Amino acid sequence: MDLSNLKPAEGSTKTSKRIGRGQGSGRGGTSTRGHKGAKSRSGYSKKVGFEGGQMPLQRRVPKFGFKNVNRKEYKAINVEVLQALAEKNNITTIDQEVLMAAGMVSKNDNVKILGHGTITAKLEVKAHAFSKAAIAAIEAVEGTVVKL
Repeated sequence: MDLSNLKPAEGSTKTSKRIGRGQGSGRGGTSTRGHKGAKSRSGYSKKVGFEGGQMPLQRRVPKFGFKNVNRKEYKAINVEVLQALAEKNNITTIDQEVLMAAGMVSKNDNVKILGHGTITAKLEVKAHAFSKAAIAAIEAVEGTVVKL
């Protein structure tokens, strides 16, 4: 056995089609491209969204609406959820780390506290935004609100 005896495994290689090498090859003439039209020419490349001259879908469909690039997304958390979290973990300060540990938010989320539900625990709540109702509910039980 030496290097001259090596050959690839059975079925691992295929001979490539030799196109456009004369009539005798069986693949001469139009060379598997069919007759006429842009696709039969050399240098043809189909543009993205091209539909053969028909008005493309992205131009037929009406455009409307507006996307605000400066929009800030918030994860909404109600004060009743804070109350349950404080009772469960026996804590007085709720911030991003506590909410992350509870699996409610991720590291990059902005948090907004909303005022749905009741709160009885005196809490120090740190978040990116608060609704008026949430601020009123937290401060009614002598808690503090800290905006990040």
